[in-house]
Amino acid sequence: MNSSAKEFLSAAISDYNALFKTNFSVDSNGFQNYYRDLAKQVKAKEIDLLIVVGMFLTGFDAPTLNTLFVDKNLRYHGLLQAYSRTNRIYDATKTFGNIVTFRNLEQATIDTITLFGDKNTKNVVLEKSYQEYMGGFTDVVTGEARRGFIEVVAELEQRFPNPDEIVLEKDKKDFAKLFGEYLRVENVLQNYDEFANLKALQQVDTNDPAAVEAFKADHYLSDEDLTALQAIKIPTERTIQDYRSTYNDIRDWLRQAKVSREKETSTIDWDDVVFEVDLLKSQEINLDYILELIFQQNKKNKSKDELIQEVRRLIRASLGNRAKESLIVDFINQTNLDEMADKASIIDTFFQFAQAEQAREAEELIRSEGLNEAEAKRYISASLKREFASENGTELNSTLPKMSPLNPQYKTKKQSVFQKISAFVEKFKDVGGQI
Repeated sequence: MNSSAKEFLSAAISDYNALFKTNFSVDSNGFQNYYRDLAKQVKAKEIDLLIVVGMFLTGFDAPTLNTLFVDKNLRYHGLLQAYSRTNRIYDATKTFGNIVTFRNLEQATIDTITLFGDKNTKNVVLEKSYQEYMGGFTDVVTGEARRGFIEVVAELEQRFPNPDEIVLEKDKKDFAKLFGEYLRVENVLQNYDEFANLKALQQVDTNDPAAVEAFKADHYLSDEDLTALQAIKIPTERTIQDYRSTYNDIRDWLRQAKVSREKETSTIDWDDVVFEVDLLKSQEINLDYILELIFQQNKKNKSKDELIQEVRRLIRASLGNRAKESLIVDFINQTNLDEMADKASIIDTFFQFAQAEQAREAEELIRSEGLNEAEAKRYISASLKREFASENGTELNSTLPKMSPLNPQYKTKKQSVFQKISAFVEKFKDVGGQI
């Protein structure tokens, strides 16, 4: 390095040393130790933004890394290595990475993919254009016609304007397939600025000229861009919540029907329906958001009946909080919400309420089922900690009242207790505290 580069790096390492209480330097061994420690801190999510030049291309794996900003004319293996930094998936929370380029690397990317693959590889690796996902396209590799977002939305609104009224099993299946298709195409469109603009427009009062101008300025849109956005109709947030609620209801119904063997008498084949659970989770409504909504809606002087109706709709649209519906409704009914000074207060009060309800319901469950108290509390506590109840091992068996495993009623009793504890865990996990 020349003197100015070395001076800059020394200043950067000094800042790093001050932040992380380390003692690295620019000399050979000191820099290598700094490099290794820096990689560790990135993986631990202690560092949010890392600026590099030709570094961390090989031998570095941080699955939570989600965005790569490129301001360099990359080519071939260097481009592929750089792009690969963010293409690691990470559970359901990260199904793709984002690459933001400040230079036109489209052709260089295609050349690289073609070199290390074949002429069709780019059609597999690269996403289609925004217009194609909105209007539909034919897959070059498979020849399959893929419907666009606009067509899927139009069919949803035409066939299922009131998803709560879906009764027939065939309609349930058709809706599940159609809304699953909606979730998949919407998930891809989330990557496009145009779609983000379209979603943001739904929150703007288009009758307010000042609000419209502010929106155009914030999103760098021309009058023509705005007109094009306004021509596209998308479902309201409330409608999507209703769709998600019904989608979750149908999934729960199907699982219960399988358990009760009801499906054996059905003439409808569900094998070609895949419920997009990961996509639902990626847009999950968290509990704090629901509690904040309760606080805000109560301030608008809504009656408790109206508030409960609003909250039920939101909870049913949430995959992770559906089991907490009765708990949250009981909280609304039994709490003087007008005494809540702020959002933090309502969250704290709810958790206190949930802990008291958990203790009460645990005692009632143990008493009504005649369980061994100490063993049952130990098993329930372990289940809450791991966030699910398990039939494996001897933990569940030890909770049961004395009964010979050969007794015909033993298996029935065990399953009944397991189902009730499973429901209890789903209701109180993350909110109830210790048993």
